[in-house]
Amino acid sequence: MLAQKEGKQIGVIAKESGVPIKTIRYYEELGLLKSSGRTEGGFRLFNADVLERLHFIKRAQSLGLSLSEIKEFLNVHDAGQLPCEHIKNRLEDKVKAIDEQIQQLLILKQELSSLLSRWEIKPDSNHATICPIIENE
Repeated sequence: MLAQKEGKQIGVIAKESGVPIKTIRYYEELGLLKSSGRTEGGFRLFNADVLERLHFIKRAQSLGLSLSEIKEFLNVHDAGQLPCEHIKNRLEDKVKAIDEQIQQLLILKQELSSLLSRWEIKPDSNHATICPIIENE
């Protein structure tokens, strides 16, 4: 009973955070979370700060950060520093990558629109041709 007062069992953490037990175990395996011990029955126990960590992990993931990137930030935090500058740099990189993707998608959209604007079915006697409109471009 003493161990249970020192932390919350994984089931309680899962219920309070909305994160499935399997995911919590996976995060612990990756080193994103650390249990504070186990009950006599073998259940993992976590300190109260695990809820904040889970919230941070989920929010960072929603911003497109990978678990490996998140682990780097948590390691900086665990070393007693704020990882904000690291996070800012990584988010700036994400914005640049999104801008590049947007440009590539705009080019693709223009190509598709151009193809569709000239669309007409042309009979072709060559049976090797699947769709002459696409193949001739």
